Amino acid sequence: MLLSFNEHPLRIGLSFGLTSGVIATLGLMVGLYSTTQSQLAVVGAILTISIADAFSDALGIHVSQETDSKYSLKEVWQASGATLLFKFLFALIFVIPVLTLSLSTAIWTKVILGLTFLNIFSVFLAKQRGEKVLGVVLEHSAIAILVIIASGLVGSLISQIFR
Repeated sequence: MLLSFNEHPLRIGLSFGLTSGVIATLGLMVGLYSTTQSQLAVVGAILTISIADAFSDALGIHVSQETDSKYSLKEVWQASGATLLFKFLFALIFVIPVLTLSLSTAIWTKVILGLTFLNIFSVFLAKQRGEKVLGVVLEHSAIAILVIIASGLVGSLISQIFR
């Protein structure tokens, strides 16, 4: 049975999977690019995070939902599955630019694409909750940009120390 977006498990999976898929993958890619400038390393990391982190996040959502007795076992599993699927898909989308563009262009393309995904979802979320759109978009964008900058700086530092 397909889930409607009004159902809790799908909302959990999409919101967590998209946010984590975008922010974690962008942070990892920018950090690795700053460290290695290696297409192989970036593609390998994206594929690894799309699998390992997707399963880890799905288990985290599963355990988190189990602690709240208002959700049925079916809803817990649906939220876990939706989180796994969305995290995997959003992380995997970032492989395409790396395979089709120069690495530096691909990184910038992915940052813009990732922030666009996050901002579109933030607008939808703000409207659904009756909150000011600009505030929600700025909050989510600021956190994502902070992760990207911090990852890039750490990657550059690692590159300087170990080269």
